[in-house]
Amino acid sequence: MAIIDLTHTIAEDMPVYPGTEPPRLSDASSIESDGFKETLLSMFSHTGTHMDPPAHILENGRTLDSFPVDFFTGCAIVVDCKDVPEGGLIGPERIECLGDAARESDFLLFNTGWDRYWGKPEYFGEYPCLSPDAVELIGQMELRGIGFDTIGIDPISDEALSIHHTLLAQNMVFIENLTNLDKIGDRPFMLYALPMKWEASDGAPVRAIAVI
Repeated sequence: MAIIDLTHTIAEDMPVYPGTEPPRLSDASSIESDGFKETLLSMFSHTGTHMDPPAHILENGRTLDSFPVDFFTGCAIVVDCKDVPEGGLIGPERIECLGDAARESDFLLFNTGWDRYWGKPEYFGEYPCLSPDAVELIGQMELRGIGFDTIGIDPISDEALSIHHTLLAQNMVFIENLTNLDKIGDRPFMLYALPMKWEASDGAPVRAIAVI
């Protein structure tokens, strides 16, 4: 058995979505003065490797804390998209070629290779995104969620967040800013992506791992 961490570390200098403040990690207590160390964390709910529920976009959409915890675990498979060019579209054939492995999965994780730009200006560039036909196919599948190794699932220029609106209406979740998807391989595996649990959650950081 192998366990692979799919999560970026939260740090003050990490990439955040344009217009969002970066996280702050402040020393609240120290061993020297208080006898224990404690850090005050201040960050937006969609910081780092995180999960979007329907409530992120849809009025009266379902919040993360309303899902049962077993919803965040399940069979997953990586969709290899590393050869899709910058600004390119990921077509439905990428999913269809996986056959039953995709149809029987709870989560599809799209490996664009874009995490190689983490911490660089290029990370905010024209990363590959789903084509309209791929979005339609995903909407017809019985998935719990999809994940990407990019800062968003919609193009960064799409302020309307069209894919979010279409697929989150299917009561699924999104995982953004994944990493290390290239270490998993092409076989199904168990995904554990447990979000921080807070009341009326419109999104939350996750610790995502693959168990192979």
